[in-house]
Amino acid sequence: MIKLNRFHIRLLVKKFKECFIFYKDVLELPVRYGDETSDYAEFKTDAIHLALFKHNFMADVVGKNNKPFDTDSQDRTAIILRVDDVDHAFKDIKSKGVEFVTAPADRKDWGCRTAHFYDPDGNLIELNSDLL
Repeated sequence: MIKLNRFHIRLLVKKFKECFIFYKDVLELPVRYGDETSDYAEFKTDAIHLALFKHNFMADVVGKNNKPFDTDSQDRTAIILRVDDVDHAFKDIKSKGVEFVTAPADRKDWGCRTAHFYDPDGNLIELNSDLL
């Protein structure tokens, strides 16, 4: 069995500076490592670390730098941000200029309340809280 010491998600982004500013200033995640010019950064939360990395650096490592980065398709991943109050988080983030693609709504089949938006690189983000 593998013993995990830490779990984090690394987003491979094209718009590194814009994404760094978005996660630091709009979502107000504490920076663990890096800055808007470093091409790699990590943000910490209570549960996981969220990392940003310039997509072309990882593409070079895994031998996919000859493949297209941008495609018009359905979302393949979503970052779920568990919050205490979706409506409050929605208003706070929206006040910072973020355009939501769904307003807060109860998803009874899912057992939660959600709202959705995209980061500057097009990663789908869901605000999420349990239905009581």
